[in-house]
Amino acid sequence: MISFSSINKQYGKQLIFVDASFQLNPGEKAGLVGPNGSGKTTLFRMIVGEESADEGEVTVPRKLTIGYFRQDVEEMKGRSVLDEAIAGSGRAGDLHHELEDLQKALEDPGRAAEMDRILERFGQVQEEYEHLGGYALEAQAREVLHGLGFAEDQIDGDVGALSGGWKMRVAMARVLLGRPDVLLLDEPTNHLDIESIIWLEQFLKSLPGSLLMTSHDREFMNRTVSKIAEIDQGEIVTYSGNYDFYERERAIRDTNQQAAFARQQTMLAKEQRFIDRFRTHAAKAAQVQSRIKALDKIDKIELPKKRHVVKFEFRPPPRSGDQVAVIENLGKRFGPRVIYDGFNVTIRRGERWAVMGRNGAGKTTLLKMIAGALAPDAGEVRLGASLKMGYFAQQSVDVLDPELTVIEQLQNDFPQEGLGALRTLAGAFQFSGDDVDKRIRALSGGEKSRLAIARMLYDPPNFLVLDEPTNHLDLATKEMLVEALQQFEGTMIFVSHDRTFLRGLGSRVLELGGESGAERDPLVYPGSYVEYVRKLGHEAPGIHA
Repeated sequence: MISFSSINKQYGKQLIFVDASFQLNPGEKAGLVGPNGSGKTTLFRMIVGEESADEGEVTVPRKLTIGYFRQDVEEMKGRSVLDEAIAGSGRAGDLHHELEDLQKALEDPGRAAEMDRILERFGQVQEEYEHLGGYALEAQAREVLHGLGFAEDQIDGDVGALSGGWKMRVAMARVLLGRPDVLLLDEPTNHLDIESIIWLEQFLKSLPGSLLMTSHDREFMNRTVSKIAEIDQGEIVTYSGNYDFYERERAIRDTNQQAAFARQQTMLAKEQRFIDRFRTHAAKAAQVQSRIKALDKIDKIELPKKRHVVKFEFRPPPRSGDQVAVIENLGKRFGPRVIYDGFNVTIRRGERWAVMGRNGAGKTTLLKMIAGALAPDAGEVRLGASLKMGYFAQQSVDVLDPELTVIEQLQNDFPQEGLGALRTLAGAFQFSGDDVDKRIRALSGGEKSRLAIARMLYDPPNFLVLDEPTNHLDLATKEMLVEALQQFEGTMIFVSHDRTFLRGLGSRVLELGGESGAERDPLVYPGSYVEYVRKLGHEAPGIHA
């Protein structure tokens, strides 16, 4: 059991924890929630011993094994993806790599004089490795890597050739393979697609150990945890249920606190009137003093902190023609790999297409070709009349000027708009107060994404092409964006791994590839994502719920 007892933690003038207590019991799966800067990462770092409390006690049993997946990934190179994943699996991983080194030594003619010693050590390591179940380790590692979206050729390839997002998946595989007593996961779904997220849900459910995680994916949290720990103004408040349960209970708690605050204010006002009225009356002096002392001793109830989300309302976009995009006989290949061959689809005004498919099925490739960022090898993408396109990709943040502040960037983009309107826009995307004066170079990945989306939507296009727009967005922003896009009068085609986004917006589904990602023609489903899931019995290609 991990426990925090009456801990206090402060950075400069900022109070992170004030007399906070919390415990994670064996086998418990808990979600950690709270606004940015509330102390979620600090709590993780205390558990692994990277930070300590200013006061109070953090208790972590000595023999407890802890696996910690964090957002900053270390340098990876010089190994295959498989070997890098195995490196995180504790003692068995260490022995795996020592066996590889010993095998090379046995084949090295230059070390013939050491052969007896090498053979003896090889036998010792092999025996311990077998005892720890090491020979099943490679199969387990491949299973985990496949689950996280790696193809077979990637698994045996050089880890150094991977992008940052794929290295994050390797880092996660290392942590999962270690099968620790306690898993700490900091935003595990940020770099995963929907297929990998669903696989991870099942994997975490099957683990006998404890789990403590943060996540901006409501559905993932609902399906994975049975307890919520909320960091709220320095305290840690626990709720016995999933995220939806927490939200309902939190709303009830806030309502009760508001009612208690109102009752107390009425009582305090009544007492104050008595004190003010009889303060100068000698006959009432003792009563007045008694009531003043009593008021001083009362614990004042505070109003619950409002989590204010500014609603974003679209201006009506210009009307487009009925046919927004016509894709005819589309062909695209990368080397020997065929992504599209004679593909046809028509996107009509007002439709909202959710594009599904396993890694490598061609989701991002299709959106790039529609947006004109990539040329097809054959066929054509013909855009309709009166079209104004807004294209959001993960590279969209690169067009922001790092030297400007948030509000300066918006003023540059929309010089005709008043400061009040631009502050409202910034507020809708969670830039409130002094946040608008942050320099863009100092923003997190999620903050840059929010700003890029805000810029694109303020002067609305009538055709939105969105590639993973919810990556790094917190729950409040994500739900605001879904609500805003539900009112959008134009046309959309999007890729997203967030099921709240898919359910809320997908009125058509395009499923690319089959079980392996490219073994049959794309499937056009004419109904909503909700209907697609109900009819086909699975939430994503090849994943059966």
